[in-house]
Parts: sequence; C-alpha cells; structure tokens
Amino acid sequence: MKNILIICCFIFFSSNCFSQVGVGTTAPKSTLDINGNLSVKHITLIGNGTATDIDNGVYLSINPQATDQEFRLPNPITFPGRVYIIRNINNSNTAKLTTIAGALFPKGSTIGSSEIYMYENNLRTITVISDGVNWTYMD
Repeated sequence: MKNILIICCFIFFSSNCFSQVGVGTTAPKSTLDINGNLSVKHITLIGNGTATDIDNGVYLSINPQATDQEFRLPNPITFPGRVYIIRNINNSNTAKLTTIAGALFPKGSTIGSSEIYMYENNLRTITVISDGVNWTYMD
C-alpha cells in the first residue's frame, strides 16, 4: 500500500512539473502563452562619466551626457538567453555599447567587435540577445 501511495504522489507531482501557463487563455500551447498585451520593465540609464553597467530592465533608454559615453552589457556567459532592447534617446551624443566579456556580433555575421556606437541613423535602437558566449544585435 505504501508503494502505491508513493507512485501516485510521484505521478501527481511530475505532471505538475511540466505544466504550461496561460494568461488570458485556458488552453496554453507553449510553456508561457500570453493572449493579450505584454509589458516589460523599462528604465532610463543616464551616463555618468564612467562605464554605466546594464543589469536591469528589458527596454532601456540610454542617455549619454557626453559623446562616446560607455554603456556596458553584462557577461553573456552568466546570462544566456537574456534579451535587451536598447535605445539611445540623446539626439546629439553618441553612446558606446560594450560588454564585460565576449563580443558583439551583428545579426548574420561571424565578425564581432568589442564595441558598437549608437547614434542618429546608426543603430539608434537595437535588440541584443545573449547566446551564452557572445551578444548578437539587430536593429
């Protein structure tokens, strides 16, 4: 009887471990299925003369106070799958985007760099995604 109870508990709890969560739907088709609008955390980072670390938020408005002010992404190895949407909101100063480790690769390229520059008509808004080693960016 004790073994049957243990097996029943195992089956009950294991089915809950592989559940899907639905928001606005009673029949989710993915691990997370949202049938409605999605809001993500938005923050504004103001440059301060030294490298400003990016470690919070999803949609980031960066505001360099001087030309080529540095904004630094976290280590892509520590945060695989992390996604940021970054926009330089300053109309006159260039933002320099760097990373603590790895490199920044443009979408579809095998040539990365240690920094990219964001200004009017050049990568004004980008999305960066960590592959667990480097960051891939697209505009």
